[in-house]
Amino acid sequence: MPAVGATASYAIVTAAYWGFTLTDGTLRMLVLLHFYRLGYSPFALAFLFLLYEAAGIVANLVGGWLAARYGIARMLSVGLATQIVGFLMLSALDPSWTAALSVAWVVAAQGVCGVAKDLTKTASKSAIKLTAGEAAAEGSAGGAGEGASGRLFRWVAWFTGSKNAMKGIGFFLGGLLLEAAGFRTALWGMAGVLALILAGVLLSLPPLKGGAKASKSARELFAKNRGVNLLAAARIVLFGARDVWFVVGLPVFLYSEGWTFTMVGGFLALWTIGYGVVQAAAPALVRRSADGLATEVPAARGWSLALTLIPAALAGALMLDTGAADLVVVAGLALFGVAFAVNSSVHSYLILAYAGSEKAAEDVGFYYAANAVGRFAGTLLSGFLYQWGGLATCLWGAFAMLLACWLVTLALPRTRDAGAPAVA
Repeated sequence: MPAVGATASYAIVTAAYWGFTLTDGTLRMLVLLHFYRLGYSPFALAFLFLLYEAAGIVANLVGGWLAARYGIARMLSVGLATQIVGFLMLSALDPSWTAALSVAWVVAAQGVCGVAKDLTKTASKSAIKLTAGEAAAEGSAGGAGEGASGRLFRWVAWFTGSKNAMKGIGFFLGGLLLEAAGFRTALWGMAGVLALILAGVLLSLPPLKGGAKASKSARELFAKNRGVNLLAAARIVLFGARDVWFVVGLPVFLYSEGWTFTMVGGFLALWTIGYGVVQAAAPALVRRSADGLATEVPAARGWSLALTLIPAALAGALMLDTGAADLVVVAGLALFGVAFAVNSSVHSYLILAYAGSEKAAEDVGFYYAANAVGRFAGTLLSGFLYQWGGLATCLWGAFAMLLACWLVTLALPRTRDAGAPAVA
């Protein structure tokens, strides 16, 4: 394999994750809308995604350790291959099976896809930490180049934002393909696309191991610095607050208001694309500091507080029942998306800023395991709260979680532990 520079490696990883996320977003809408059409309740729909989210907790922890031990590129390839297996499992679902067997099969297949998603995410985010450092070294060797902190924030923001834009396109494709091609044909097509992406990664991406050292014990694996631990706690409630109303409550609410599958998928696509654009623009919205933390941590606190107020206001508006509830939700979701996008982008940067260089993959895996815990809790509560009290109840749940997130960000350190390298 010919030598590949740091910037080229970053581009390859980003392109591979784009393709993965496109199919993952499509899968989300396919499963949600297909089984809602079959008569599944909101809580039953949430149950279909629980193993998907739970599997991600273990996948992130183990994936970070495996990436440190065997190389980031290898784990990226394993994640892509695992997703193909999950798609083929779902395509084998037989309409003649009993309801219990069908649910068990879908949950198992979703679990496989959950492992795939978080193996791929951990490998990709770890690659950014490594390639940004290598690119800074290449720039220094050439006598020019921006600082590592600025490049890292910019690369993380672009990666995260563009990834979510692709997920948004996937949401639209999910609704469209379900109506135009059907459940099984859509899954076969996505498996074929991922097979081509996997071949490209195997042929073009170097191992990307850097100076990583895998932990030798579970105690060492979980021994993170204070910044990583607090940011992981904030991530749990941040993403729980999004999914508690976004995963099941919002699509079912819009469909119950008379929207078609394509309209629901199209709106979620536009929202997620816009969300991704704001994420990519986050470096322009956050004042930078020389050490990479002095102004970035206060920014995380301020944006977290702003985000906390939005679901409370939106829930109150729904409870007043002024009419055109779907339009109220659409307007509120636009505001939520802007504030959430900046929060997510800043947090994604901070985890790489806090992470140690020798075990960055493990630190990232630990952090995204916390992300999976939040998604799991949010998904479960989304179905339960919607079935109990509708979308307004889901929004009050989001407010409670975001309040907890803001309180945690108040404790984030503005300096690094001695063992963590500066990125300025």
